[in-house]
Amino acid sequence: MKRNSALAALADVFGVLVFCTIGRRSHAEGLTVAGVAETAWPFLVGTAVGWLLVRGWRRPTAITPTGLVVWVATVVIGMLLRKATSAGVAVSFVVVASAATAVVLLGWRVAVAAIARRPGQY
Repeated sequence: MKRNSALAALADVFGVLVFCTIGRRSHAEGLTVAGVAETAWPFLVGTAVGWLLVRGWRRPTAITPTGLVVWVATVVIGMLLRKATSAGVAVSFVVVASAATAVVLLGWRVAVAAIARRPGQY
């Protein structure tokens, strides 16, 4: 069980980092480790808070409640921290960030659930 929780947490972190990297690339910002970290930290804090709120380690691959709580916390806390640090929080960014993080944080959980439901699986 601990291994599944660690892998799920890593999948969420990886998804947030991919989202931030693609965002920086699409806006012609530098793709440095420091640059990606600067963009990602508010969302990663939100992801961690979501994991703690829902106790994600109990059901790490669950779409609901784990995935939904982690996703909402990632977006809401990420945007609040960006606002608090004078980073951009334009409505269009909130919409795009919400959609993109839904894909990366919920998408892999949907795939895991679909695979688990396949006939002939353990």
